[in-house]
Amino acid sequence: MVQEFDKVGVVGLGTMGAGIVEVFARAGFRVTGVEIDDTALGRGRAHVEKSLAKAVAKGKLTEEEQSAILGRVTFSTERENLADADFVVEAVPERMDIKRDVFTDLDRICPPGTILATNTSSLSVTEIAALTSRADKVVGLHFFNPAPVMKLVEVVATVGTAPGTIELAGEVAKRIGKTPVTVGDRAGFVANALLVPYINDAIKAYEHKIASREEIDTTVTKSVGLPMGPLTLADLVGLDVCLAVMDVLWDEFRESRYVAAPLLRRMVAAGKLGRKSGQGFYDYSGAEEPAEEVPTGPIARAVRDGAHGFDLADLLIVPHIDDAVRMVGEGYATVEDADTAMRFGCGYPKGLIELLDERGADSVADVLKSLADAGFVQHTPAPLLAHLLRAGRTTLRTS
Repeated sequence: MVQEFDKVGVVGLGTMGAGIVEVFARAGFRVTGVEIDDTALGRGRAHVEKSLAKAVAKGKLTEEEQSAILGRVTFSTERENLADADFVVEAVPERMDIKRDVFTDLDRICPPGTILATNTSSLSVTEIAALTSRADKVVGLHFFNPAPVMKLVEVVATVGTAPGTIELAGEVAKRIGKTPVTVGDRAGFVANALLVPYINDAIKAYEHKIASREEIDTTVTKSVGLPMGPLTLADLVGLDVCLAVMDVLWDEFRESRYVAAPLLRRMVAAGKLGRKSGQGFYDYSGAEEPAEEVPTGPIARAVRDGAHGFDLADLLIVPHIDDAVRMVGEGYATVEDADTAMRFGCGYPKGLIELLDERGADSVADVLKSLADAGFVQHTPAPLLAHLLRAGRTTLRTS
């Protein structure tokens, strides 16, 4: 089915959009990348050229392959040049007013059979689809940053997306070398709904002076082997993106678990967005940054000493595991999809359900109770976790 076309459009050539252009062009598609003006277009072109040049320098591409890839890409400031596109991916900023302009325009310009995909990480795909006259041909295609590297693509289906559209989007993801996970249109989808509350917990721990930023990041990387700590990751993702995801999770679920940390909101208001702005939890300006003092308050000491039956790693990782168990129990994601999303979308060496099975449901439940008794969590454990315990099981996988 995917072999029937090769003309792809990408609207929005920021870091993510430029990466998506590169991914499609590498896979042999002819790609038209569109930006709003010449300045933005020049930045987008530079992103693509710089990324490919790095690949050549590292020996991952030859100069001939680089030239062939760039030869398949056309850069334009005119959306009208997408009139013959078979598949278009929107990658503009996470604002519904901007996406409304893009999708109403694409609906007018593109032939009725063209599939329109959104790379949104936080907005409703259903609402975006409703902006068009072809809701059956609108799908979410959520890439992860950096798009040329990260293997996961979340294929997001709305109640109106045609089965053929979902199937084709999954086939496209495979053809460009990605691992697709098909999910429904729910706030945060799978990866962000699991990742961002965990980042938010780390921000709360830092805000409440339970641990220094270095302690938080080092503890997590050492305890479960994650590629980077949550505060470093927040800076990489962008604090504005983290806040946007927390806000849509709150809007949908209205549960205390999804209340954004006040410090996160204040940092975004101050323009401290992480790497993209040069300042977040860490400084990226190149200036020497002294290590922070380790908090010595009574709560910090109690957590550090494990006085309440949990340590700093437990405080951050165990609610993270419980979120994944809850998602599986609600039927939104399978065990395999939940773990695939974290491994391929977030670079985790093991999925959260794998961590549950290694640790044991009884241990996770005990720590959650200790966290609740100490006032660190307000939500009850996932019903599926309680079911496992009643059934006398310590793991979720049966084999």
